[in-house]
Amino acid sequence: MEYDMLREMMVATQLAARGIKDSRVLDAMNKVPRHLFMPEGLRERAYEDAALPIGEGQTISQPYMVAVMTELLELRGDEKVLEIGTGSGYQAAVLSELAREVFTIERVPVLADESRARLAGLGYNNVTVLTGDGSKGLEEMSPFDRIIITAAAPELPEIIVKQLKEGGVIVAPVGERFSQVVIRGRKKKGVLAEELHTPCVFVPLIGEYGWNG
Repeated sequence: MEYDMLREMMVATQLAARGIKDSRVLDAMNKVPRHLFMPEGLRERAYEDAALPIGEGQTISQPYMVAVMTELLELRGDEKVLEIGTGSGYQAAVLSELAREVFTIERVPVLADESRARLAGLGYNNVTVLTGDGSKGLEEMSPFDRIIITAAAPELPEIIVKQLKEGGVIVAPVGERFSQVVIRGRKKKGVLAEELHTPCVFVPLIGEYGWNG
């Protein structure tokens, strides 16, 4: 019950009060038990307004950033979504509540294995967790209605943009290694129309079409 109250407070004070308006996003983040996606020693901090470490040099994103990027995807419930950067699996769980099917890629095998087991154990049965270089996307399952990259890219990888369906939306933090801006791109007649949104700092997208390490 304490976690439920903390989660409700998070949604009210960190998300709704700061401009998140999509009721489906707010409901999903009120439903997903964020504390179960964190190391046991940090669970009491799960609903803080902060990104927190999950091991292997990775983090679980600040709740507000999860909400901002999820809202920008404009999910209605029938989409096939690709997520780059599974981490703890928390973002994938939120997407699971809002989309038809989610594919998510994690480059760190131990995190991928943990997330796969965690998501399955919590009943998120429309999520497929894969291990590999997410900077390449997932061509064999493309095209995707929506793509979200939850690691900082120096630019939107063209190989991933090509996997986006016409009319589809991609959301990603793009910029320098330690300072980025969330970009939303919408594919129109094969060309990506981009908008700049929230300044942010994410862990780097490591891979062939991201940072080298």
